[in-house]
Parts: sequence; C-alpha cells; structure tokens
Amino acid sequence: MGRDQKFALVTGCGKGGIGEALVLEYTRRGVHAIATVLPNEDSDHLTTAGITWFPLDVRDEKSVIHLKEEILAVTNGYLDFLVNNAGICYTMTAIDTDVNSVKRMFEVNVFGPMQMVHHFHDMLIRAAGTIVNIGSIGGVVPYMYGASYNASKAALHHYSNTLRLEMSPFNVKVITRLTGGMQKVISGEVGTNILKNDVNRKLPEELKVIPSTVALDRKRHQHNSIFGYDFFFYREFNLDKVKKAHLANAKKDD
Repeated sequence: MGRDQKFALVTGCGKGGIGEALVLEYTRRGVHAIATVLPNEDSDHLTTAGITWFPLDVRDEKSVIHLKEEILAVTNGYLDFLVNNAGICYTMTAIDTDVNSVKRMFEVNVFGPMQMVHHFHDMLIRAAGTIVNIGSIGGVVPYMYGASYNASKAALHHYSNTLRLEMSPFNVKVITRLTGGMQKVISGEVGTNILKNDVNRKLPEELKVIPSTVALDRKRHQHNSIFGYDFFFYREFNLDKVKKAHLANAKKDD
C-alpha cells in the first residue's frame, strides 16, 4: 500500500541557517518536516512556523536513540529523507590547532552523521529514502586556516561516497551537498550559521606579540564578506601577521 505522507528529518535547524530553510521548503512542498535543535537552543522560529521539532545533540548516542523513539511515533516507522545538516566550524592556523577542539568538531561533523545513519537506516530502507549529508566546498577545495574543518568535511565526503555504494542495494540514495557561504538568500534572513560561534576565535596568546597593523579594515572588506559580516579571519589570521608572530615567538625562545 502506498503512503501519501512523506517525512523528512533535518538536524541543525537553528534560526537563520540552512536547516531552517530546508524544513520550511520541505513543508511548502507537502513533506512533513521534522527539525532538531540543540538542547536549550531557541526553537521559537520553528514553533511559530508550525514545524515539528525535537532537541538533539548528535554527539550523544542516548540523545539520538531517544530522538528515534520520538520519530517512530510520528512517522510510523518510515523516514523518506534524513538530512545531516548539523555542523560546527573551527578556524585556526594548522600549527596552532587545539586538537581537543578539533575532536569536538569531528564528533559533530563526521561522527554525528555516522551515528544518525547507524540508528535511522532501517527507517530509510523501509521508505526507500534518501540520505543527504551537508558537505562543504572546503572538503574539495581547502581554504587557509580551515585545515581541520576542511579535513572533517573531506572525511564526510568519503564516508558518503562509500555509503552510497553500500545503500544502493536497498534503494536508498545518498547525496552530498557541497555548500559554501551564503548571504541573505531567503527573505533577507537566512545565511550561514556555521561561523557564528567561531567568529571571535583568536590566535593563541603566546603569539600576541605583533600589533595588528596589517589587519584589514572592516569597512574595506565588508562587501566581500560571503557571510554577511566581516570575514573575521582576514583580520585575525592575516598571513603576514601570522608569519611575523611566529617568527617573533621563535626568536623569543632562542
């Protein structure tokens, strides 16, 4: 017997991001969209729009298992679309990278989607559904000061490529979307949220030895910002500034 209603589960649906835009578009197309936000994250934008939502931390397997129980009750065991959109960024020079911060990022960007697929694959198989992993152009064309983020997305891309082959016998499609920065693309409000928690990141304190005389002027570069605000790492991680700071720090140790 055919099913009239399709269901989509989208992770990482904070206000003003890709996830919110996706659940709104799914709803517009007649799909029952189910959103997730972090525990204690604002969800008023979803409630106001009439979107079904649940709290989820993709790093926490218990949270994922509890979410599945909730989704089973809503969808009667079927899931047509799983969109692994939740992600975080870590901007830092490669040699100054804090590995613990990178581990946390990989838990969200790589192990999170793996965990979601592990627990929801049976519902996707039952529906002959589609897995959508939100990748990044950075996983294909790496950008400076994003070494660890680029690596996390490259890992997700390769995982997706293998998953696509393994899920094809079950008639489950796997799609990787290579996203970049967005600026005010939906109603003047939706942009790229992934850098919002990363925007104040600084070089390690031991490298604060060079005045920011080479930092680029905010106003001068505002129009080039693909994120709708100052492309912050041009200020903090200017190549000349980083080079001079490390050279000066090395001389201090001599």
